[in-house]
Amino acid sequence: MMSTLELRHLRSLLALADSGSVSQAAQRLFLTQSALSHQLKQLEAGYGLALFERKTQPLRFTPAGERLLSLARELTAKVAAAERDLARLRQGEAGEIRVAVECHTCFDWLMPAMDAFRQNWPAVELDIVSGFHADPVGLLISGRADLAIVSEAEVQDGVVHLPLFAYEMVAIAARDHPLAAKPVWQAQDFAAETLIHYPVADEMLDLLRKVLKPAGVDPARRTAELTIAIIQLVASRRGVAALPYWTVQPYLERGYVVARQVGDPGLRSELYAAIRVDDAERAYMLDFAQTVRDSSFATLPGLSALTG
Repeated sequence: MMSTLELRHLRSLLALADSGSVSQAAQRLFLTQSALSHQLKQLEAGYGLALFERKTQPLRFTPAGERLLSLARELTAKVAAAERDLARLRQGEAGEIRVAVECHTCFDWLMPAMDAFRQNWPAVELDIVSGFHADPVGLLISGRADLAIVSEAEVQDGVVHLPLFAYEMVAIAARDHPLAAKPVWQAQDFAAETLIHYPVADEMLDLLRKVLKPAGVDPARRTAELTIAIIQLVASRRGVAALPYWTVQPYLERGYVVARQVGDPGLRSELYAAIRVDDAERAYMLDFAQTVRDSSFATLPGLSALTG
């Protein structure tokens, strides 16, 4: 039996359980797939037991793996709690985080993360700066917000960007739409369509910024404020759209629309938490970003890690 079970081993098992595959877990842990595989093989060799079944998708743990996974959940939670306690002793418990967002779909994952954060930092006041903001970093710099959720880590004096996650953007269409039969859509497939999107500037829409405009494609447009309104319009064959996979997944399961990959290897978007440099040492600010990452990876499909 191996003599030392390290915290990194337990964190690797948690990442495996959350992601369902070695490749995605390695990405989340900022390791190469071969490095993580080697670590897991050493762990199995030390105990003389297989910890998971390698040919299942998603990955399935053996009884031995489940036992270590249970320990990982218990122990890492206690370590995180102890680290928060030490941070409170050093910096104090109270504070405030006013969150500004630039994405319409942020609330799908922001609210559960805020609920989890409140349990760990009850003395920190959490608030959302009301309304959708085209320039949340401007609110940050002017002192009207403390943390901004943004899609690009643009270098700016006095601002630090904490990586949250990357996510898959998919094209959606009605089930009987001609493009529904095509598994991967290219820029030209949108040319003759009506593109339905949120009422924001073009540079805030990754489909336009990363795919359509570089290809010289400028489809007809229609806007809607709400995600459900966009999906209803698409289902009624009023146009097509591109939305985060986690947003449309419930409607795919009900058969309202179909989702297809945009380009090869696929269109991905990114999210960062922007904070002021002066706040970068505040433990509760850093823990908020970590809570967002942990909560989102545990609940949202189609995520991948960002290295910053």
